[in-house]
Amino acid sequence: MTFIHAADLHLGAPMRGLRALSESWADRVRTAIAEAYGRVVQTAIDRQVDFVLIAGDMFDTACASYADYRLFFRGLERLSQAGIPVFMVTGNHDPFTSWQREFFNLPEGVEMLSAQKPDFRLVRRDGQPLCLVGGRGYYNQTWPRELCIADGVTRQAAEEALAAAGQPDAADAPFAVGMLHCGLDLDPEKAPVSPRQLLGAGMDYWALGHIHLKGLFPSADNPRIGFSGCIQGRDIRETEERGIYCVTLRKGEVPAVEFVPTASIVWQRMDVDVSGCESLPDVSERVMRELFAANGRARCEEMVSRITLAGTTKLHGLLARPDVREDMRESLNDQYPLFFCDALLDATKPVRDEALLREEGLFPATFLQVADVQASEEDELLSYVQDEFLSRGVKLPGSVARSVDELAAEARSLVLDVLLSEESS
Repeated sequence: MTFIHAADLHLGAPMRGLRALSESWADRVRTAIAEAYGRVVQTAIDRQVDFVLIAGDMFDTACASYADYRLFFRGLERLSQAGIPVFMVTGNHDPFTSWQREFFNLPEGVEMLSAQKPDFRLVRRDGQPLCLVGGRGYYNQTWPRELCIADGVTRQAAEEALAAAGQPDAADAPFAVGMLHCGLDLDPEKAPVSPRQLLGAGMDYWALGHIHLKGLFPSADNPRIGFSGCIQGRDIRETEERGIYCVTLRKGEVPAVEFVPTASIVWQRMDVDVSGCESLPDVSERVMRELFAANGRARCEEMVSRITLAGTTKLHGLLARPDVREDMRESLNDQYPLFFCDALLDATKPVRDEALLREEGLFPATFLQVADVQASEEDELLSYVQDEFLSRGVKLPGSVARSVDELAAEARSLVLDVLLSEESS
């Protein structure tokens, strides 16, 4: 038995941050979400799967537009015409209470599982029971802490409920799958569920939504629980390839899970080492080579990237200037229309002989001695940073506390830049 596990379509999602840089690319990414959904539908039809599961967040907002509903339902109608059943649950972005049923009626063979209680369906092939499908959706945008969304979603409960509903042969189905929109134990705020509870529910596979990264648990070799991720990255926080899972179940074997990419555009964060570059055109050429290499690995033609220049280079002074980097960014975007760089950042270091600076005994040498002492007293350094935050009425973020050594090294480099630039002037 083969089925598609999709989740987090987020139809109608706005393009956060990109529109201020490029109207055309913001519009392009918006259409990419619709294209990705089209690929989900086409993959199911091409592979003639037994059914499709959509594990929540079909829409990005609880007030989806008529156009977004029309797009979604056209895809459902294509699957219905192909004879492929679809089962879905609501998520925190599109809870059960927000569904606008006055827009459309669900096509034949498409069913929304309940958000008020565990709900079950029986898939048949040639009249014979094939698979039990169980799940539960979000009723409101928040899930009550005292209630576990997975409670009651088990194979045994499915058999009993379906038998009571007039399908006593449900217990003969060789397979059973569960579907939820939840954070598992990765998100303690959004309907957290213990993986152990799911693994003990008698299901052959759990199709989950909400976490936008793809992942399989307990392992890729024993994929009993899966997050398929979102079908199209929406901003720089959602990098790398995006898509769906095609899951094959065989009696007595572990599930076989294949990732199928669906994104038209991939977002990338890239570090490009420009050490050894002799000129700004050399930097641009190296960046473009890295862009093509990353694009090939991503299995996607179009790409939005955020690039950080790194390495030790004599061009550090130029690359530290925002106006120079902005000119380079625009030049890069003009060179190849299928790539767009939304930000070009500098993390380069100057070519500097610190041993010589220490020997000279001038103020930079004194500064380096003080910096060495601070770096050796990690507890005092962290206490200093903590006091600086508290004096401004701000709690010290955990990310800052964990990277205080790196931040101190960065500050040390910045101060040296200022001292040496003043000396040279």
